[in-house]
Amino acid sequence: MKISYYPGCTLKTKAKNLDMAAVASLEKLGVEVEEIDRWNCCGAVYSLTDDDLIHMVGPVRNLIRAKEQGAKKLVTLCSMCYNTLARANALMRTNEVKRDTINRFMDEEIDYFGEVEVVHYLTLLKDEIGWDAVKEKVVTPLEGLRVAPYYGCTLQRPASVGIEPHGSYELMTGMLEAIGAEAKQFTAADKCCGSYQVLTAQGGADRTSGVIMDSAKEAGAEAIATSCPLCEYNLRKQDGLPAYYFSQLLAVALGVEKDLCHFELSAPAALELLEIKKYLAA
Repeated sequence: MKISYYPGCTLKTKAKNLDMAAVASLEKLGVEVEEIDRWNCCGAVYSLTDDDLIHMVGPVRNLIRAKEQGAKKLVTLCSMCYNTLARANALMRTNEVKRDTINRFMDEEIDYFGEVEVVHYLTLLKDEIGWDAVKEKVVTPLEGLRVAPYYGCTLQRPASVGIEPHGSYELMTGMLEAIGAEAKQFTAADKCCGSYQVLTAQGGADRTSGVIMDSAKEAGAEAIATSCPLCEYNLRKQDGLPAYYFSQLLAVALGVEKDLCHFELSAPAALELLEIKKYLAA
């Protein structure tokens, strides 16, 4: 299997532990990953202003890059990138007037009509690879590790582009169970981490992230997993549970080299817990 992949800006810098662990995991699962050419920022946040079409240029241009390469699907990892790309794609599919305006504005590009499907990595794992196939490739089952699957704001909202219905966490739960870990459901799995408020109102962001950590601990988790670099950043600063990218846990279970998981970018407690559990090869 070969997939087209959009990494996004942060995954090449501060969140390369999300990116490299995920790509290496797909290679272990027999998937060839082709990063699209000349990709640019997804726009980071989907504009809620109805006539703010200039903010659609970034994500639509990435979708055009995928179309140019003949991709039917474009896989992405970051929760924010997925949300922005999927919503821009929906607009290009359904709104003829705005689609025409955007296509005419980008007259140096080929026209785009929403031909490419935006797919989150977790959806790819379940629908295209399958949990049984993941289980077969596990070399280090994470047995005894209790992980809270954390989705935050953007994986399920709005419902029209959510990777699964609001209140359902089957995708990350399925992945955790496939690699031998125990998923611990908790009440704050869809709560905001504080997001960009950390830049201007750090106290408020810290409080919301602290609530999420406390909720996960009360549910019996000893770690928390996410797919969002901003969530990971806000959670990592809390004196609570180790915060992992789900791809790091997947990579450890599949026997990916530790260096590709870049645990030096995570809080020290993240690596310490895996070493205590003896999941990492000497």
